[in-house]
Amino acid sequence: MKSFRSKILSQYVALVKFLGQVLGPDYEIALHEISADSQSIIAIANGQVSGRKIGAPITDFALQMMKERVYETHDYILNYKGVSMSGKVLRSSTIFIKDEVGKLIGMLCINFDASRYQNISNQILELCNLQSPIANKTEETSATVADTLPDAVESFPETIDDMIESAMKNCLLDNSMYSDRLTQQEKIQIVDILNKKGVFLLKGAVSQVAKRLRCSEPTIYRYLSTLHHDKK
Repeated sequence: MKSFRSKILSQYVALVKFLGQVLGPDYEIALHEISADSQSIIAIANGQVSGRKIGAPITDFALQMMKERVYETHDYILNYKGVSMSGKVLRSSTIFIKDEVGKLIGMLCINFDASRYQNISNQILELCNLQSPIANKTEETSATVADTLPDAVESFPETIDDMIESAMKNCLLDNSMYSDRLTQQEKIQIVDILNKKGVFLLKGAVSQVAKRLRCSEPTIYRYLSTLHHDKK
């Protein structure tokens, strides 16, 4: 007999296929399963938009929403900015899928690639000798996203290793550090940043970060314990 979780997610799998055909090729529909063992895509339509397939990991923005427990106060988040691996700017929205007690079990995400329409608009305006307001418009997130996770921009890695590596590079770049000559305090600072981004919610993240920081897994757990204790 299927569990409540399986029944709910199986219904959304059918919805992914339906929405993918109804909305067309510029809309990617991705269903993420959220469990202790998996935070990956279990169904996707029009994956060419972000370049992902079934099995791809949850995005950095989705991880951050999980870390901040946004789903406890919101049923969905609308119109935030995403950037694909190829550099395409996407307009993204997510609805949280919860079980009967309100626990998060999945996320249904819709990512819209407006580039074709922007190009057509630009060409028409050029014919009229006008400058495109679309080309110069700054992407804005919805009020809900701005209030909940300021300056959030989503990226779409193809593997968990890609996500962790990207997060690590951002941390090292932001702090002008190099992993072969980091002090203990600098490593703790990086672990803190990654923890706030929700990276350690991913299975295997501790091992990957330990390798990148050139230390042991117990050391990473010790850093996390220290950070948790300091915040009490």
